[in-house]
This record gives sequence, C-alpha cells and structure tokens, in this order.
Amino acid sequence: MTGFPILDQYSNYMLAVLGRSELTVMEYKYDIIGFFRFLKLDRGIVPAGTPPEEIDITDVDVKTVDSVTFDDLMAYIIYLSRIRKQSNSSRARHIASLRSFFKYCYSKKHLISSNPATELETPKIGKRNPKYLSLEESKTLLETAYSSPHESNERDYCMLTLFLNCGMRLSELRGIDIDDIHDTTLTVIGKGNKERTIYLNPACLTALEDWLNVRSTLKIKPEHKKALFVSKRGTRISDDMIQITIKRLLGEAGIDTKVYSVHKLRHTAATLMYKYGHVDIRNLQMILGHKSVSTTQIYTHVDDSQLQQAVNSNPLSSFDPEK
Repeated sequence: MTGFPILDQYSNYMLAVLGRSELTVMEYKYDIIGFFRFLKLDRGIVPAGTPPEEIDITDVDVKTVDSVTFDDLMAYIIYLSRIRKQSNSSRARHIASLRSFFKYCYSKKHLISSNPATELETPKIGKRNPKYLSLEESKTLLETAYSSPHESNERDYCMLTLFLNCGMRLSELRGIDIDDIHDTTLTVIGKGNKERTIYLNPACLTALEDWLNVRSTLKIKPEHKKALFVSKRGTRISDDMIQITIKRLLGEAGIDTKVYSVHKLRHTAATLMYKYGHVDIRNLQMILGHKSVSTTQIYTHVDDSQLQQAVNSNPLSSFDPEK
C-alpha cells in the first residue's frame, strides 16, 4: 500500500507508542489514503473519473495536510455515504481514522496550524447483537471436529476447543508457545500487546494433551519449535490456515460459513459463559481481555425466558397480601 512520509510516521507512532495492532494500523492507514485520493479528485488535481486506486499520493506533504479543511472532510464523508453507500458503522471508522491522524499532526507533531477534524461527528450506530452458535450447534461442531478423518484432526479439534471454551482471538491462539502453558492456565498476548492469563477447563486440558502427544511426533523447524500449533510443514500455523480450518469444520457440521467465522466462535464462547455459566460481567471482561466493560456488554444479550426468570427470582414475586 502506497503512503507518504507523514502517514508512515503516524503508522509507526500507532504501532510503537500506542501499541495498536498491525491490523488496526493498516485499516486506519487505508482510510487516510482513501481520503487523500478523494481530495486530489475533488480539487481537480487528477483528471475526473480516475480510479481511486490509481491515484498517487506519495507527494502529499505538510502543506497539503495543513490545507485540509472541515468542509473537505465533510465532502468526503458525504461521498462515502451517497456515492459509496457505506453504512453508519463504516463511516464511523473512517471518521475515527481521520480524527486520530489529524490529532497526531496537530497535537503531537505540531505540523498543522489547526485540527480540521475536531468537529467531525460520528454517525449514530444501532446496536446489533453478535452472531453466535447455540449450545447444541457448538456441541455438534465439536463432535464433527473430533470425529473428522482429516490428518490434522487432533490439532484442529484442540484449536476449536480453545476457541469455544476460552473466547480467545485468532491472533492470541496463533501466538501461543509451548512454554506459555502452565498447568491449568496459559498466557496469551492480546490487543495492545497486553499479556493475559487464560484458565483452562477439563475439555481444554484433554484436547491439549492429545494434540501435544501428536505434535511430539512431528518434525518441526528449529525456528518454530516453541509454537504450540504448527502446520504439516513444521512451521507456526498461519492466520489464513486457522480461518480455512475453522471454515472447513463449520461446513462439515452443516453450519452456514457465510454467517459464522473464527470471530463468531469468540462471540459464542462469551455468550455461553454468560448465559449458562452466570459469569459476572466484570469477570467476563477479564476473560475476554476487553479494555472497557462497555465492549463486554454486547455479549450480555439475554432472551425473554431469562428476563422472565430474573423477574420471577425476586423474593417478592410470591408475595400475596391476602395470605
């Protein structure tokens, strides 16, 4: 992806100082590049109708960044809404990217005379309950993985078991090393490079034991000897391979792969813990590694039967003044 010096400096700041993930930084960078390509089109610097991906922005300098106005930003947001037909949530992310970038240029580096993004308002985003597998669907998925004739059966079943029981992120699972496992706990590196302890239940411990027995028979490349999950080539398993594996298992279990994915397994784990394990929201926040409890609250959606049960559990529910 082509950028320009100030954007590269900002990206390094996000990674090194703020501890943002590479994926987050890439998304922000893409949004900012999109804006400056639009700016060149909107100002007639490049011919009308030029495909955005063909617009070179390597010449964007401090003078260009300082020339951006609030109206320029609004024109871009309107373009995203009316021409690109982007949803409120997508536009909200673009706005967050632009705010962050111009705040860096103005407050941190003092490169521009004013911050044009200060007054940008975020569109209202409707709350949506996360998609998750039911308890029965989860059991079916695990049974399918356990009985799969695939050569990587033990590894795949172990990965799935950790996803569904611990609610970890894909990057966290992929990064696990052998020495991160300590009896009934394991250590993972979550968002912002923060270390988190995950507690293992009997299902996880059994799945890990079975996989480690198989893993000990594999020829693993020296530079990947610490990796818990490895490929048949003896290297740490990739993000893509994890996603492909989970998609295959979902398909084999008869579950719609257009709706469910690796991240939906995290949603499932969180929902099952909350719904059936009666986990306190603060504990659930710690389990999932959320910075804010407000993020955890999306998993605390409950059905009508739970609401009815909550009302019925009130000690005054059976009070009858005539008795």
